[in-house]
Amino acid sequence: MNYKNWLILTLNLVLSYQISNAQQILPLYPKKIPNSRLSANEEQITANALVDSVTRKVSVPTLTIFLPLKNQSNGAAVIICPGGGYGGLLTKREGSDVARAFTKLGVTAFVLKYRLPDDEIMEDKSIGPLQDALQALKTVRQNAVHWNIDAKKIGIMGFSAGGHLASSAGTHYDARIIENPENTDLRPDFMVLVNPVISFSDEIGHIGSRNNLLGKTPSAEKINFFSNELHVNQSTPQTFLVHTADDTVVSSENSFRFYHALRKNKVNAELHIYSEGEHGFLKKPVFEEWFGRAVNWMKDRNLIQ
Repeated sequence: MNYKNWLILTLNLVLSYQISNAQQILPLYPKKIPNSRLSANEEQITANALVDSVTRKVSVPTLTIFLPLKNQSNGAAVIICPGGGYGGLLTKREGSDVARAFTKLGVTAFVLKYRLPDDEIMEDKSIGPLQDALQALKTVRQNAVHWNIDAKKIGIMGFSAGGHLASSAGTHYDARIIENPENTDLRPDFMVLVNPVISFSDEIGHIGSRNNLLGKTPSAEKINFFSNELHVNQSTPQTFLVHTADDTVVSSENSFRFYHALRKNKVNAELHIYSEGEHGFLKKPVFEEWFGRAVNWMKDRNLIQ
């Protein structure tokens, strides 16, 4: 089956399930996964008392599609990148739970299960997750009409290391690391970054995420490339950021630096810093509080009605 026929069949299956919070899993690549090595699929989901579950050893990337109620789509879409330090994915708390909240607002949501960097499954593990994020943007934009999406209202959201991935897509959308013969625009229209890793610098970077993505002895060139605060320009997408001041896992300085880089380049940005809450907002602020602020920002930017 060729790519076009595969995609049409998959889309028809997705649309046939367009009911409240409908979801369908779509393989991210129809054929061979780029930058991959032949290996067994050893993906595993383990229980976690704090976050319900953690998905590890991801080698087969997918998009899980969450559709709003039929005829209630407002045209906006968001691709959600769960966090986990590039060593796991919190695909429920920072994935499906958030996606369902978006569908209630008429937003079509996609949870990206991206490959986790591993030399055994990838030729170059440093670019694998970014390839998947850009492929997700390409897939959603190319098929916007099928999902009742406005092709100019496609955003990307990320938590912690997922925020690093999302901001990498927003600053390196022009990296030529996936096949794109149609020259589809891979730039997100907006970003929502939640306690994000932004920098890989020794000063403020999250070294665990850096080690998992780049290895323990990365070159200065690689550290620079993936320190996303250094790559903001006037074309960087408008951004909403939220963090806590007492985050001891990912310094809030990551959000500060990115916000200042955005403002310096005259890019619309909004930053919220809560005094307490630690990393992941496990106790506070409550979901409705910070998510509500993100929704208000999206309304202010005419991304949703």
